Amino acid sequence: MDNNNRNKDPNHNRQGWGIILVTTLLVTFMVMGLYSMMRGSGPEEISYDKFLSLLDNKKVQEVSLNSSRIYITLTDEARQEEFRKSGRTGSPANILSQLQEQMQSGSSDGSTGEEAERNPDYYTGYVNDYTLADKLEEAGVKFGSEPADTVGQTLLELFITVILPIGLMAVILVWLMRKMTKGGGVMGIGKSNAKMYMEKETGVTFQDVAGEDEAKESLQEVVDFLHNPGKYSGIGAKLPKGALLVGPPGTGKTLLAKAVAGEAKVPFFSLSGSAFVEMYVGVGASRVRDLFKQAQQQAPCIVFIDEIDAIGKTRDSSLGGNDEREQTLNQLLAEMDGFDTNKGLLILAATNRPEILDPALLRPGRFDRRIIVDKPDLKGRVEILKVHAKDVRMDESVDLEAIALATSGAVGSDLANMINEAAINAVKHGRQVVSQKDLFEAVEVVLVGKEKKDRIMSKEERRIVSYHEVGHALVTALQKNTEPVQKITIVPRTMGALGYVMQTPEEEKFLNTKKELEAMIVVALGGRAAEELVFDTVTTGAANDIEQATKIARAMITQYGMSERFGLMGLESIQNRYLDGRAVLNCGDATAGEIDEEVMKMLKAAYEEAKKLLAENREALDKIAAFLIEKETITGKEFMKIFREVKGIPEPAETEEDVPAEREGRINMKTEKPAEDRQPEAGGE
Repeated sequence: MDNNNRNKDPNHNRQGWGIILVTTLLVTFMVMGLYSMMRGSGPEEISYDKFLSLLDNKKVQEVSLNSSRIYITLTDEARQEEFRKSGRTGSPANILSQLQEQMQSGSSDGSTGEEAERNPDYYTGYVNDYTLADKLEEAGVKFGSEPADTVGQTLLELFITVILPIGLMAVILVWLMRKMTKGGGVMGIGKSNAKMYMEKETGVTFQDVAGEDEAKESLQEVVDFLHNPGKYSGIGAKLPKGALLVGPPGTGKTLLAKAVAGEAKVPFFSLSGSAFVEMYVGVGASRVRDLFKQAQQQAPCIVFIDEIDAIGKTRDSSLGGNDEREQTLNQLLAEMDGFDTNKGLLILAATNRPEILDPALLRPGRFDRRIIVDKPDLKGRVEILKVHAKDVRMDESVDLEAIALATSGAVGSDLANMINEAAINAVKHGRQVVSQKDLFEAVEVVLVGKEKKDRIMSKEERRIVSYHEVGHALVTALQKNTEPVQKITIVPRTMGALGYVMQTPEEEKFLNTKKELEAMIVVALGGRAAEELVFDTVTTGAANDIEQATKIARAMITQYGMSERFGLMGLESIQNRYLDGRAVLNCGDATAGEIDEEVMKMLKAAYEEAKKLLAENREALDKIAAFLIEKETITGKEFMKIFREVKGIPEPAETEEDVPAEREGRINMKTEKPAEDRQPEAGGE
C-alpha cells in the first residue's frame, strides 16, 4: 500500500524527474568546465606570418612539429615581452612552467642550472614550407617531432569532449530503459494508481446508503459470499466475477462501492477508468497487469473501477480507433478471464453510459451482474433525506416527506445538497435549527438558483412576467388532469428565470395518460397565450415553455404511440438514457417531415385551447396578476382564494387532512426570461 501511495504521489514523480534533470545539468557543466580548463591551459594559436616574424627576431627557443600543427616555445625574454604587449602575465601553463624553472635552477632569470622542460606558448597550422628547416637552423632553434605530453593532451581532449559525454548519456538512457521495462514507463508510469482501502477506512457502510434497496441487496449477497464462502460453495455456487453499477450521475454508485469496502472488511482497490489512460502506448495495459497482480496478492479483495467507459468503449475500427485504449481493454478482458474466483477476487465497476461499453466486457463471466442504481422514488427520497439530516439540528416543523414529494426526479446528491443549503440558510439568518421554510428555500436554490436581488425589472416587464406566470397557473386551475398550483413568483433567480410557477403532485406517479400530457402542453403554452391576449404581442420569455411543449408533443407521437396518424409506430429511440436522454429518429426524411407537421398541429391546437381558457377568465387573470405584481410572491392558497372570489365558488371546508401551504409540490418551472437571453430556461417539467 505504501508503494501504491508513493507511485500515485505527483511529488514523487516530480522528484524523480528533478534528479534526472539535475544530473544531466551537472554532467554538462562538468564537461564544459574541464574542456574550458583544458583549452585555457594550452598554447595560443597565431598566424604563420607571426611565427616567421618571431623566428626572424630570434624570439623562438624551440619548435615541435606534427602532421597538422607547429608548436612554438619562446625564449624567456620574448615570452615576457609578448605577454607584456597583450596586457597579461602569462598563461596558466607557462606560469607553472616558470615556477618549475625557478625551483629547479635556483634563480629567477633561468641563467643557471639545467633548463626545465616547458609547455609551448603558441601553435600555428602546418604549412608546406620546404625552407622552414633551413630557417630554423639559421636561427639556432631546436626542432623535432611533437612531444609525448602534447599527444596525451590531445587524447585527454578527445576523452573529455567526446567519449565522456557519450558514455554518461548512454548510462542515463540505459537506466531509463530499465525503469520503463520494469514499471511500464518512466518513474513507474506503468504501475497501477489504485488507492487501496483496508476494512473500514472508507468510513461508509450500507447504513449510510438509502433509497437503493435493490442495489444494496445485490451487493450484500456479494459481501456475504466473501465472508461465508462455504455456505455458497457447498451447493455449487460461485462468486460472481464482476458487478456493473449502472445509473444516472449522482445516484450513489461510488457511495455503494465504498459501502462494500466498509462492509466486506477485505482490501479494496479503488481507481477511475481514466487512471489507465496515458499518452504512451502500452502504459494502460501495463497498469491493468500491475493492478491485477497486486489484487491477486491481496486476495480475497475487491477492485472498483469508476467510470469504466473511459477504457471500455466498443472497439470499432471503421473510424480509426484508439490503439492505447483498445490495448488497455484487451488486457482487462484477459485479466478478468485469467483470475480464479475461488480466491475471492471481485471486480466492481460503475458507469452511466452502458450502451457504449464493449459487448465482450458485459458478457457473463466478466460482469455477471448488472445492478441498476436509478433515481429514487418517494420512499427512497425520504430515506435519503433522513440519512443526510441525521447530523443536522432541525425543529418540529420539518416534514421530510413533503420535501421528498417536492423533489420528484432528484437524485441522492441533489438531496444531500438541499439539506446542506438549508443548514447554511439557517445559520445565515441567525437560527440554531433548520426549519421547513429553510428546506423549501434550499429546494428552490438547488433547482432554480438564488434570488437575484440586483436585477431590477421595469414596471412594464413586471406586468409582462406577472401575466405570463399567472397564465400558467390559471390554465392549470381551469383544467382537469393537472397538478395543483403551490406557489407563483416573479422574483428573478440566478439561473436565468424571471419568474416561475411551482406545482404540487398529490402523489408520485410513474405513468402519464394521454389527457395528462395534452394538459401539460396547454399549461406550458399558457404563459405565451396570456402575453398575446393582454399585450397583443409576445416576448422571448416563453422559450423554455415552447421547448418543453415541443418535447412532450414529439414524444407522444414518436415514442408513446399517441398519434392517430402514425399509430403504434416507434419512430425514435433514446440514446444515453442515464445522461441527457437524447432521442434519435429511426425513420426516413419524408416521415420526419410528417412528424414535424403532426407536432405543429398538436401545439397549435393546445395554444388555441390556452387562449380560449384565458379569454373566458380574463377578470380572474387581471386580478391575480395585479395581486402578484404587488406581492411578488403568492402561495397556492392565495391564488385559489382570488380565483374562487372571481368565479363565485365557495371556499372548501378545511379538515385535518388538508395540505398546509408550506407543503410544496413537484417543481414545474414555467419561466420567463429577458429578451437578451435566448437560451433555454432552467427548470421545467
